[in-house]
Formats: sequence, structure tokens, C-alpha cells
Amino acid sequence: MWFRDYTIEEINGYFALNMTGFLDIKATEIHADSLVAEMPITDKVKQPFGILHGGASVVLAESVGSIASGLIVDMDKYAAVGLDINANHIRPVTKGKVFATCKPLHIGKTTHVWDIRITDEREKLVCISRLTMAIIKKP
Repeated sequence: MWFRDYTIEEINGYFALNMTGFLDIKATEIHADSLVAEMPITDKVKQPFGILHGGASVVLAESVGSIASGLIVDMDKYAAVGLDINANHIRPVTKGKVFATCKPLHIGKTTHVWDIRITDEREKLVCISRLTMAIIKKP
């Protein structure tokens, strides 16, 4: 499925930039049909009541899906940009890490649709997200 073979170190080079770098999001696994990333639960990602902010879960979901779409296309010619995302927040998390597993629902020429499941360290479901990416030619 991937455009070429990628190492976790290469993928984490993308995650080290911008918001994902600020939130310490890192790829942990790449498989033939999925990408997994983790995010530590720190004060940077908590809301005032001390639990994981829903927006931080959405950042994690969109980030892992965006990177996954980028890994499918020739990044010299194409860019993957977010078109739509939704998220259902299932249970709160206050400490540890969360893990996002991103799997494709649809991989087309101009759109990719991803199913992203975020779990806690006990493998309990925290958030379910669906992300649609547009694949555009770079100018």
C-alpha cells in the first residue's frame, strides 16, 4: 500500500515538525495495512478538568491519517490535505499514553478515507475517528 518502504525514523521525521512535534506524537509501528502512533498524556493535551482534550484526540487522528496518506503517494508530485474529519469521544484518559491505529477504508486517486481508533494503555477505546483526505497535485 505504501509508495515505498519507510522506516519508523523517517516517519518520525515528519511527526517531529509543527504541532505533532509540540505534542510529542510519534509513530511506533508501520504494517502493510496500517500506521500506529502514540501521544503522551501531558498538560499540553489536557482540558481544564484534567482529562485528554477532545481536540488533542482529533489532532492525533488527523495527523496519523495525514501522514499515512502522504506515505501512499509520491510526495514530490502530490500533497495530502484534510477534507473532513469526525470524532466520537468514548472514554476519558488522564495519564499515560494513547495510541492511534490508522487503517484505510478507501484509497482512491483523489481521496483517501481512514478509520482511526485511539486506545489507552489498557487497549480500551478512547476515540473513533474517520478522516477524508484530498490528494492534490503540487503546484
